[in-house]
Amino acid sequence: MSKEVKDFIKEVVSTVVIAFVLAMILRTFVVEGRIIPSGSMLPTLQLQDRVMVNKFIYRFKEPQRGEIVVFEPPDVIQTDDDYIKRIIGLPGETVEMKEGNVYVDGKVLDESYLLEAVNYEFGPVTVPEDSLLVLGDNRNSSFDSHLWNAWLTQDRIKGKAFMIYWPVNHITLLDREVSFIENTGN
Repeated sequence: MSKEVKDFIKEVVSTVVIAFVLAMILRTFVVEGRIIPSGSMLPTLQLQDRVMVNKFIYRFKEPQRGEIVVFEPPDVIQTDDDYIKRIIGLPGETVEMKEGNVYVDGKVLDESYLLEAVNYEFGPVTVPEDSLLVLGDNRNSSFDSHLWNAWLTQDRIKGKAFMIYWPVNHITLLDREVSFIENTGN
């Protein structure tokens, strides 16, 4: 083999190795793709959608209501699978579900992304410090905070889902989309 061929092979191998190492670093610490395995986040996330998850954002800011997060569920749930849900209740807030609505500190959430109203009652409960109350967008068919009898602690959050990247016809950024309904009389 000529010197030029050997040099070319070395260059290709080193480029592939460097690309692989960089990809592993990015996937481990920065961003990761995830496949949606269930219907608990319908209609926002469809079965088999692929989402990009920002894995470092919560090192710089606190989780916000309405963000969709990937997390390791509380220990009371016997699974090795990660979950994906929407943050509804923040530390210190009182959350209640009644009359088809979600109330946070007595104010009704405006959740235009839901297909149907909540058909159960829950709470009121106060979210402990360093914990979150998370719910699936498919409220009536989601195994989430209202059923766990445990709190999602913030150290279990793996990242924020910020974009659907596959299939192509679903590509979109995932907005927080949560606000309060004004003047409810409550």
